[in-house]
Amino acid sequence: MTVSSSGDDPGVSRGRAAGTAHPDRQRKNDRQQANDRSSWNWLLLPAIVVPLLVPLYNRVEPTLFGWPFFYWVQLAFIALGVTVTTIVYQKTKTRKSDAALRNSGRASVDEKGR
Repeated sequence: MTVSSSGDDPGVSRGRAAGTAHPDRQRKNDRQQANDRSSWNWLLLPAIVVPLLVPLYNRVEPTLFGWPFFYWVQLAFIALGVTVTTIVYQKTKTRKSDAALRNSGRASVDEKGR
């Protein structure tokens, strides 16, 4: 078994201790955790729980184009789930423009330090 020095282990190849994280990675993890704790995620709860409550829609009437309520409401739940998931994703993702602003600010600090 050969050991590669191509930078597979960033802690060893760059002279840092194996347990320390790169500052940019730490900021990314902080943003990801902030997104995980977003209040927008609560919007996903009804889209998950309501389809599990089968007694609410376990009936034939009203029919839609000859389809019993039980079937067409499940298709509606799918559309609702996709819509809600898309909304939550759009509201919680990190924007590229935010990253560009952070990078431009970091570049100006680097230039001042020279």
